[in-house]
Amino acid sequence: MKIQAAVLRQSNVQGPYAQTRPLAITEVELDPPGPGELLVRIKAAGLCHSDLSVINGDRPRALPIVLGHESSGEVVETGPGVTDLRAGDHVVMVFVPSCGGCGPCLEGRPALCEPGAAANTQGTLLGGERRLHIGGDRLNHHTGVSCFAEYAVVSRRSCVKVQAPLSHREAALFGCAVLTGAGAVINRARIRAGDTAAVIGLGGVGMSALLAAVAAGALRVVAVDFSDEKLELARTLGATHLVNPAQVQSDDDLYDMAGGHVDYGFDMAGAVPAFETAYKLTRRGGATVTSGLPNPRHGYSLSLSQLVGEEREIRGSYLGSGVPAVDIGRYIELYRAGRLPVDRLMGETYTLDQINEGFDHLATGGSLRDAIVF
Repeated sequence: MKIQAAVLRQSNVQGPYAQTRPLAITEVELDPPGPGELLVRIKAAGLCHSDLSVINGDRPRALPIVLGHESSGEVVETGPGVTDLRAGDHVVMVFVPSCGGCGPCLEGRPALCEPGAAANTQGTLLGGERRLHIGGDRLNHHTGVSCFAEYAVVSRRSCVKVQAPLSHREAALFGCAVLTGAGAVINRARIRAGDTAAVIGLGGVGMSALLAAVAAGALRVVAVDFSDEKLELARTLGATHLVNPAQVQSDDDLYDMAGGHVDYGFDMAGAVPAFETAYKLTRRGGATVTSGLPNPRHGYSLSLSQLVGEEREIRGSYLGSGVPAVDIGRYIELYRAGRLPVDRLMGETYTLDQINEGFDHLATGGSLRDAIVF
């Protein structure tokens, strides 16, 4: 079938994207779903820094590619072997397909699925196929999803069925922003009532982490961002201390504004200075958790003697460090119960034709979770 999709042919593109237009809305051929695959009509697709990092070259991917990894849609057709979903079902897509049989999957760590990681790196679906093409030229899939398009063919193992009566705009949040941010707090840090936390970077992922820390009963929640508007929103969502790094002149200033060190520092910005701030704020014996994805060439130098002498921990968290098929439903129920008000994070909406303008807004750092709505 012929669809409209946002195709990226060149990376290392700088803004303003409304002028450079790295994403071209193009007519693309989409093959029918193969064994274990689904055809999904995309209803909403979030704009995330993980997509922007492919555009600006921070995260190289095989090109040309149809971007997009956070989405909600409706099943149109099922391929051979798919028996638990049917046309009309509402699904949220997950940006790491899990095979269910490799070592990490059997350990309950599907984010580390080995075939899933290989497929994502190669730009294919989990089964190794590419279903997108223009004439005889195949296009790559982004993390097995490629939701910046009217329709997508995806692996069944890239989808979670939504049982609750949510709008697609709401549901899309749970595919990346909520799954990643809340999961880092709940699954990776395992915050308990009375713990203290600092969240650095208040985009969709960071705000989701903040909401999860509040829901878990954190006694002190420090919000750190350059945007005073975001900091004010964080305050209304439960943050007890607000820090704008532009106003910090020294480490003592940082500790004073944050109310002291914390048990858990969360880097949700994907930038070395954000990780450094999270690490500085983490107390002796505490843990610094990072879910950001900076340029792979960027690193952070730390004192190994401090790591040992203060019994520090540094933890990475990917895909929320949990099981999306279980976690997404749980987070949705917390949302419906009013304990995880992620609807407060919804930002601007754009049409597919406006996608470059949407990434301009994201690049300013002032957006929460903007989305393409079909």
